[in-house]
Amino acid sequence: MNSPAPLVDQFQRRISYLRLSVTDRCDLRCSYCMPERMTFLPRKDVLSLEELHDLALGFIARGITKIRLTGGEPLVRRDMIELVRALGRKIGDGLEELTLTTNGTRLAEFAEDLFAAGMRRINVSLDTLDRETFTRLSRRDSLPQVLEGLAAAKAAGLKVKLNTVALKGVNEQEIPDIVAWAHGQGFDATLIEVMPLGEVEEDRIDHYLPLVAVQEDLARRWTMTPSDHRTGGPARYWDVAETGGRLGLITPLTNNFCEGCNRIRVTATGQLYACLGGNERVDLRAALRSEDPEVQLSEALDTAMRIKPERHHFAIDKPGAAPALARHMSMTGG
Repeated sequence: MNSPAPLVDQFQRRISYLRLSVTDRCDLRCSYCMPERMTFLPRKDVLSLEELHDLALGFIARGITKIRLTGGEPLVRRDMIELVRALGRKIGDGLEELTLTTNGTRLAEFAEDLFAAGMRRINVSLDTLDRETFTRLSRRDSLPQVLEGLAAAKAAGLKVKLNTVALKGVNEQEIPDIVAWAHGQGFDATLIEVMPLGEVEEDRIDHYLPLVAVQEDLARRWTMTPSDHRTGGPARYWDVAETGGRLGLITPLTNNFCEGCNRIRVTATGQLYACLGGNERVDLRAALRSEDPEVQLSEALDTAMRIKPERHHFAIDKPGAAPALARHMSMTGG
């Protein structure tokens, strides 16, 4: 029997990295990500644990070697750890890495279980180390829980990368301190430009901070050497001599990173988005719930490869402009 064909798009990019959202729900309300009164999906629309598992196995059969579980906040889903354990059993059997992006609020509870299931590396979103700023930004006073979770992840043996969205007038003065603190903890740090996804109460152009300016500022403070380190994601990395750590920059707006894209995203409702910055999608939930799910899923993945665009067209160029896409990041998955 012939093995299923690997996933290769029309631009001959080999797709090997799946970002799989397990929920659109989150226990924070970060102002650049979603409105305070966010409307979440009805639970019946979200894929079941079994469907998420079947979907992941279908992707692994087509050559996906890395899966990142995302949300919303993935650890708010009650049966999430069962999925981690099930997928962890595929590590070394088609799957090279299983990882997670989290806001850290529930890491203290789950860090040891994640490591025991085979996870070795996680990303934690943290935009400030100041409790007042954290509360204002996320609309929740949860910084102590996040710091406790980070300590638990470190103690459990998980490698941690901090993801920090650079926000003008909010955390820009604090960025060097965040990076230095992360490196002091033995964590990598990555800075991200704010992305124009979904309607929020504020105008994103007010907080848009190009990372070119941030990098120039950091380069005046520290000795930064380009690194050949890669994680499969869009970040470009630098080694920082003074802190002994690694710094990544993700620049969807000032330095398009699409040429080597190896990623696809699937929402918690089973919608495959071929590009974070596009509306091209395929309904995998319909395939999973069809009379012949294996065949339908394979055909849907072939369609996704045909419609994956060459690049996104994000822009934040004028006040009051509508977001590039109506859907929120929590819907697509980080």
